[in-house]
Amino acid sequence: MDVTYFFEELWKQYCLKTPSAERIKSLLEKEGDTVFNDHIAIRTFDDLRIDINVLAKPFISMGYKEISDYHFETKKLYAKHYEHPQNPTAPKIFISQLLVKKFSDQLQQTVQHLLDNLDSSVFDQEDLILRGRVWDTPLYKTYLALQNESEYAAWMYVHGFCSNHFTVDVNKLEKFNSLSSVNEFLKSKGFIMNSSGGEIKGSPSLFLEQSSILADIIAVEFQEGIKNSTSCYYEFSYRYKQENGELFTGFIANSANKIFESTDMRLQANYNSSDLKSPTKI
Repeated sequence: MDVTYFFEELWKQYCLKTPSAERIKSLLEKEGDTVFNDHIAIRTFDDLRIDINVLAKPFISMGYKEISDYHFETKKLYAKHYEHPQNPTAPKIFISQLLVKKFSDQLQQTVQHLLDNLDSSVFDQEDLILRGRVWDTPLYKTYLALQNESEYAAWMYVHGFCSNHFTVDVNKLEKFNSLSSVNEFLKSKGFIMNSSGGEIKGSPSLFLEQSSILADIIAVEFQEGIKNSTSCYYEFSYRYKQENGELFTGFIANSANKIFESTDMRLQANYNSSDLKSPTKI
């Protein structure tokens, strides 16, 4: 697989769902900055046909190595992160999966039904991460039922395989020397930050600070008609040097736990119908 094409396509598809990301990147560039990507996040279910190990395959073939794993007990998630040892400028990859068996029989059956009704060849595609929602047009009533148990499951049901977020590497920005200055700039431009757990998650003592805007709300085509749903969001990270003088490259589970909520519909109270993008078929 062509590495340049793969990452460009991930960004292209991400921007179609997340117009705010492209706007923010453009705003930062107008300030005279070059935007570098710290990491890309991807979501999935823990079914062996599409779990973390399956979605990590194209990255492994590019030379990425597994670095660490993370547990999210409250949200019933598990994740791994990958880095490219020969190319430290390559974005880190963060892949999480929903632990489906920890949820109700109804949620388990919904996920099982989605996957069992797919041709098995779908799971063997090297570019599965670029395929988006590989199952049929979603039912809104199913979306709401999933949302009642897990916002993550509902999001996966609507969006399928894609980048959940890209992340601005704030360390490499020249105009801004802190995460708080980036946040203030974004708010001055009308963007709404994820304030769950505070606008800045993490601290210098943990060697990582993170923030994110709330996911864009877009209009999605369900079988019952066009309805509102969250899409993806843009994240921002600032990393600190450890005792050995090297920048911390990992993630903080408690911080990521709150970052996940950037796609939660319950955090979208400040939005109204005028914020909706044009109906999007995904």
